Amino acid sequence: MDFGRRTAELSIIFNQTCKFLFRTWEQHFTQFEQAAFFTPARLHRYSQAVGALCPMDTCWGFIDGTVRAVCKPIRHQRPFYNGHKRVHAVKYQSVVAPDGLIIHLFGPLEGRRHDSGVLRDSALLPRLAILPPPPQGGVYCLYGDPAYPLRRQLIVPYPTANITALQQQFNARMSASRICVEWSFGKVLQYFAFVDFKKNQKLLLQPVALHYFCAVLLTNCHTCLNGSEASRHFGMQPPSLAEYLS
Repeated sequence: MDFGRRTAELSIIFNQTCKFLFRTWEQHFTQFEQAAFFTPARLHRYSQAVGALCPMDTCWGFIDGTVRAVCKPIRHQRPFYNGHKRVHAVKYQSVVAPDGLIIHLFGPLEGRRHDSGVLRDSALLPRLAILPPPPQGGVYCLYGDPAYPLRRQLIVPYPTANITALQQQFNARMSASRICVEWSFGKVLQYFAFVDFKKNQKLLLQPVALHYFCAVLLTNCHTCLNGSEASRHFGMQPPSLAEYLS
């Protein structure tokens, strides 16, 4: 027994705490544009921070999908098998801002799903379309890898075949900053390694998605207090913990 409680009791307490965190702050990820800290002024600072290092002054964040391996389920195995990673998995979509916060989190979906399909199911693009325009004109946009479709609110690299030197330079500079998405995914796993232990990620027995959501939320809280590799890369201070959780 730990803390004077049986293991089963500790598990119930842990899961109930996760449910409370999810119910309280779910909208910070599903409806991030309505969060108190996500103001037009902050959105403009995001674009300025990205523009200082990248050849775009209207890009405010970076989008990518992450595959989280799970234990092989006893049924419905095929939809969850990711042929690229060669594991059974679930997939999440995230948007990372230059202050290191994971602003948007959508999922989980079956591990075999393509990033473009996850984007469509997330209905993220219509929500990006209603963001206020930047002071310099145009529209705010995200930057993603070639797996995503090119849209007005979503910019992707130039195709690698038959591109000019300037286009190659654009791809290289944007890619050098898009790596912040991987840094943020890595930070979640660094502080909450249990969400990366696939033998204990059992879809039919545990609330796998709930645990990952809480890991991301608490990682964002850590970023508010201590910064992150992404925030230092872009030189942008994240909001205070009180501002983020308000």
